[in-house]
Amino acid sequence: MSTATVTSARSGQVLADLIPASRVRDAVLVFGGAALTGLAAQIAVPVPGSPVPVTGQTFAALLVGTALGARRGFASLAVYALVGAAGVPWFAEGGSGLGMPSFGYVLGMLLASVVVGALARRGADRSAWRTAGTMVLGSAVVYAVGVPYLALATGMSASAAIAAGLTPFLVGDALKAALAMGVLPTAWKFVDKR
Repeated sequence: MSTATVTSARSGQVLADLIPASRVRDAVLVFGGAALTGLAAQIAVPVPGSPVPVTGQTFAALLVGTALGARRGFASLAVYALVGAAGVPWFAEGGSGLGMPSFGYVLGMLLASVVVGALARRGADRSAWRTAGTMVLGSAVVYAVGVPYLALATGMSASAAIAAGLTPFLVGDALKAALAMGVLPTAWKFVDKR
């Protein structure tokens, strides 16, 4: 079977679709994605002058959305957000609740999971450059919600919120996009060889 045939046979799929379908599969993927995001949030490095640390949660959320697709990715991040809002300490640095200045980033991850999941279903995670573009767009969605929420929650001006909640994270986001550029297309190449 040629690569073109394999690729076209898998068009419209995300990585999670390669596991035999069942409600149990979907539940495990949704709760597993929420748990992965919660675990990744504990990888946190404080940023001087910012109430928002550098964490692994955004990377995990974008991977979850891409691998699970828009619907399951949203469900997974909704579980993450609701459980954390209810008091489970699995937001960044063991935080929980709605009052955190960084909660807007969690809400942004919900929307970003839909965007990257929809793009992945259209094949945006099959090549390195398309994956990079998908991750950049997903990150932009997270910031589009997170930075204004940060400004409102802390009383910062828009420029101060950008300086504290966006600018310090751009290098890390570039590294996360580079990592995704390697992981996701490689996963598809591995699947296509089987």
